[in-house]
Amino acid sequence: MFTGIVQGVARVQSIEAREGLHTLHLAFPEGFDQDLAIGASVSCDGVCLTVTERPAPGVASFDVMAQTLRLTTLGSLREGSGLNVERAAKEGVEIGGHPLSGHVDVSARIAEIRRPDNNHVIRFALPAPWMRYVFAKGYIGVNGCSLTVAEAQRERDGSGWFEVWLIPETLRMTTFGDKTVGDAVHIEIERSTQVVVDTVRDALDEKLGALLPVLEAFAKERGIELTQIALPKS
Repeated sequence: MFTGIVQGVARVQSIEAREGLHTLHLAFPEGFDQDLAIGASVSCDGVCLTVTERPAPGVASFDVMAQTLRLTTLGSLREGSGLNVERAAKEGVEIGGHPLSGHVDVSARIAEIRRPDNNHVIRFALPAPWMRYVFAKGYIGVNGCSLTVAEAQRERDGSGWFEVWLIPETLRMTTFGDKTVGDAVHIEIERSTQVVVDTVRDALDEKLGALLPVLEAFAKERGIELTQIALPKS
């Protein structure tokens, strides 16, 4: 498990690309790899990877299998690419963000970046059906970083967008300051929100049965999602 508090930026030192398997050699910030053992878990841009080798101080190797390469952006990394990294949480650690598993649900694209005074606002475009789990003032994991959703909007087709506001410290400790419009990022949905939404949808389906598709179609015509009616507003 991870806390979503990024501990620094690692850089790709080299990549061994084989059919269906990439081995990443990552160089870490000073002190990050203290007592880092083979078999340990590290969140790399929100993807939980296992240390397979320690070729040199400050460097660790990770194998990335074909399915992970297909579902994430790790297959497009190049030498020098930066990744948000976090060591696995220890028992009793303070959860400054929210619990993350390191299992990516979906990729989103950066749709817009705004830079008001002393702030950095990023809007992410999220495909259907994942927007049903995103609410203003809720948590979301983006490239392994626990962020608070500032604004969110759902479209009738189930897609939508959400925005986060980043303070200078977050930009300093992560790769978000280097991102540009069109870049892909990893999204991990906050699990308790997903459980609540899915439970409400299952309850509606069970109680309403054959009427549910009709009600959903009626609601979508008016830009409403049924889970928005059932869930309390924050």
